[in-house]
Amino acid sequence: MKKIHLNEKQRNRINNGLAVLVVIIFLFPIYWVVVSSLKMDQEIFKKPPTLIPHLPTLSAYIQQFTGANSVFRPFLNSVIVAVGSMLICLTLSVPAAYGLARYKVKGSKFFMLVFLVTQMLPASLVLTPLYLIYSRLGLLNNYLAPILSTATVSVPFVILMLRPIFLNCPIELEEAARIDGCNRFSAFIRIIIPISKPGIVTAFSFGFIMAWNDLAYSMTFNTKEAMRPMTAGIYQFLTLYGTRWNMIMAYGVLLILPIVILFMSLQKHIVSGLVSGAVKG
Repeated sequence: MKKIHLNEKQRNRINNGLAVLVVIIFLFPIYWVVVSSLKMDQEIFKKPPTLIPHLPTLSAYIQQFTGANSVFRPFLNSVIVAVGSMLICLTLSVPAAYGLARYKVKGSKFFMLVFLVTQMLPASLVLTPLYLIYSRLGLLNNYLAPILSTATVSVPFVILMLRPIFLNCPIELEEAARIDGCNRFSAFIRIIIPISKPGIVTAFSFGFIMAWNDLAYSMTFNTKEAMRPMTAGIYQFLTLYGTRWNMIMAYGVLLILPIVILFMSLQKHIVSGLVSGAVKG
């Protein structure tokens, strides 16, 4: 059997074609959600399905902002939970990851293994214990309950992300700062934090997304409708009399839009942060 020899130009064409195919596969569901949100209910169920709306309409979006169940309140709830969780996560994770990277802590490998194991635990496993704790502390129907819960999940993940980034920071820079009169804390703030900015931004992004996507904690600890986030609001379109698919699709677009904007505005930092932690572990 003869081997097929490809020159560099042909290999590049094949690689580019495969890359385009992968992008199409991943982006098509998002495209379908956006297109369906611009259709009427009748066209959504039309066979064969239409890739482009015949009569595009923004009625589903208009109802999201003007109806009785406006999207503004759930959006604000999601922002409060995501930002609060992210701030707690970074406040705890940045110094913890730096300490595990710079100091030879006894049992540090065990701690890293524990952090990794926590990412495998389903949220349903801790819902009941957390509910009992928050009930005794009077934190039910309070923003603190989902904020603390999502931060608890995010902290180990962010530590795992930031530790390799701090390992890649040259220790000589800290030593030079110490010679110039800085103590360890000021060297950390003035030297390590600025050069680790891409990695910290990346950790901030993923911590924000994990809290933004939360459904289990917010639904369990907040029984008041006015305090539920956007992820819980999608259930209002699932009724006994049918499912309003165009409304669900429009709501889904509004739900993912902040994440898309976040990644587009921080993409350079995110790519740099992911690459900077890929050498040492």
